[in-house]
Amino acid sequence: MASIDKMLNPSSIVVVGATPRMQYGGKFFTRVLSYKDRIQSFAVNPNYDDIFGERCYHTVADLPITPDLAVVIVPYHAVLATLKECHAKGIRAAIVISAGFSERGDNDRKALQDELTRYARESGIRISGPNCLGLANIRDDLWLTSSSRIKSGIPGNVGVICQSGASLFGPILSRAHEQGIGMSYAVSTGNEADLDFSDFARYMIDDPNTRVIAGFIEGFKDGRKFLEVAKLAADRGKPIVLIKIGRSAQGSRAAGSHTAAMTGADELYDAVCRQYGILRLESYDELLEIANFLAKYSDMKTAGVGLVSNSGGVISFTADMLGKHGISLPPLSDQGRERIAQLLKGFGAAANPADITGKASGEDFGEILGYMLDEPEIGTMIVACAGGNRQIEQIIEANQARNKPVAYLWTGSRHQDTGLPMLKAAGIPVFYNPATLAKGLRHLADLSNRREKGLATSDGAKAIGLGADQRKAVETACNEGARQLSEARSKSLLQAWDIPITEEQVATSSEQAAAIAARVGYPVVLKIASADIPHKTEIGGVQLDLCNKEQVVQAYDRIQANAQKHAPAAKIDGVLVQRMLDNSIEVIAGISYDEQLGPTLLVGAGGIHTELYRDVTLRACPVTPAQALDMLQELKIYRLLQGFRNVVPGDIQALIDSIVKLSHMAVQLEGVISEVDLNPILVQPQGQGAIVADALITLKTVEEAQMCA
Repeated sequence: MASIDKMLNPSSIVVVGATPRMQYGGKFFTRVLSYKDRIQSFAVNPNYDDIFGERCYHTVADLPITPDLAVVIVPYHAVLATLKECHAKGIRAAIVISAGFSERGDNDRKALQDELTRYARESGIRISGPNCLGLANIRDDLWLTSSSRIKSGIPGNVGVICQSGASLFGPILSRAHEQGIGMSYAVSTGNEADLDFSDFARYMIDDPNTRVIAGFIEGFKDGRKFLEVAKLAADRGKPIVLIKIGRSAQGSRAAGSHTAAMTGADELYDAVCRQYGILRLESYDELLEIANFLAKYSDMKTAGVGLVSNSGGVISFTADMLGKHGISLPPLSDQGRERIAQLLKGFGAAANPADITGKASGEDFGEILGYMLDEPEIGTMIVACAGGNRQIEQIIEANQARNKPVAYLWTGSRHQDTGLPMLKAAGIPVFYNPATLAKGLRHLADLSNRREKGLATSDGAKAIGLGADQRKAVETACNEGARQLSEARSKSLLQAWDIPITEEQVATSSEQAAAIAARVGYPVVLKIASADIPHKTEIGGVQLDLCNKEQVVQAYDRIQANAQKHAPAAKIDGVLVQRMLDNSIEVIAGISYDEQLGPTLLVGAGGIHTELYRDVTLRACPVTPAQALDMLQELKIYRLLQGFRNVVPGDIQALIDSIVKLSHMAVQLEGVISEVDLNPILVQPQGQGAIVADALITLKTVEEAQMCA
């Protein structure tokens, strides 16, 4: 953090590779010299004695002081030696503009970048880049970049971090300037040999002048670090909005698990973003407009939105987009409707949304807007128009008097010289597309809801160490020497985490199966017990709803025969006799491990519906009870769990308890297990529990699992 602070707020800078030619080195040094009234500037290049009338030092060691920041613009093969010189001088922060590293797709160049990474970690000199275009502290009008495509920025509260320097200093900052969106910092991170998006985001979380963090990401070098920053941003209430165009490697998946097959890398990043209140977007305009909106307004105390326009068509389209994103337009009170109707005098519509036709540009507009803002069910006001200066003045006055969020959907030319410039100057968020407006409103509402539901904090989502019983269960499982655990062994491991399982026992004869069935109580289910047969139903290895001894004996023999026929090489432990539970709702829960983000939890509709409907949701582990409930509420099956038609409500709290315990188990056993598949979990009627009926746990390689255990 101290090194990043030196990059963004330096009092002295050395440009290593400065040159009088207007290439990167010359352009950067010229820019640094423009700040000489507040920053000490130094040039280093052995080929010159002076540059632009300033003394040029031949080595970093010759500098009279230790600068706060080194900017490195030398050939790729000289970068490491230059960083070593800087470190020897005591410099602890460097921006490496030089290119020619891993972006070339060459193994030797990647190896050279890896050397930069190792040196940064070993020495403590922190690097932004290589292959970046620098950064800007826009609040202090400090542009430390080689890019020639910059304009004077507008100070504000949106911090932007972008891996692509050309995207940052091109379309992103150009559009922000055109749209009047104020920025705190703009950082290009390039190849991220050392410091990455998460490091700069972590700095901006602490920065009081940055209210929203906006990112343009091609891929995360360290997914775990991103998760920690996402959690902290959620805890602090600092929104993050992202364009993410990269894809993480997903890692190999065993064919035996539903969970792994349904966990896609991109879906997982979407899930993590939902988990921590990060909004993932698709365009520069969305990124900037929504970031600007969230920087202005941090809460939506009342969910209802008011909409006013001079156009019925604009109102219809906008209302449609708002409805698509679940934003309500509450009807006006009788008093509010009557007041607005009196002003409209038979024209337009005194409603919400309000089509006020020509009144949008008249003196009555401010009064109409005020009446709508006074409505108790309207928490946010949207004006959709292309008004002139007088209309904007009325909006500003109404906004200041009521202190409710107001945003403007601009329907005219972006080059209009009246109205729009005043909106930007007043800091009223402007949108140009109803769909983007709806996304911004939806996210503000979601952030407010997260705080109310306790989702905005990661408190309680910390896994603890293994207990004695848990450790013993893990050691027993690992020492059996099989990578895929049998259903019985999988369930014994779940029991160590207090996850309820069905009443059951393995029988090795038909007579023993009948005796067990009599003990657990009819009806029963019989299943082949073999770690070598993960998909039991497909080979006829499951018999349901057995109600007497004769049926159990016949089912036992049939299952054994089917196993011998379809899996003659399988090791058979016997047949599992399990009490059959009626009146239950089937849910799947599972664990897999992503190379970037670690343990991943999947929850969804279970049983035969799992692959048919793919009604599933994902989260990073561990989860809190509030996050587990949030997962369930995303599912279509949640309506069934609440009680639907002739289905009685399920024991949702018991299901949440098992989901939370499973997520902690996933974190505690990372390195030991590779997959967990609980399908189905039988959710009983309220107060009767949620019970795992079938389980499949796969270890990592037996050697790895034994070593970790």
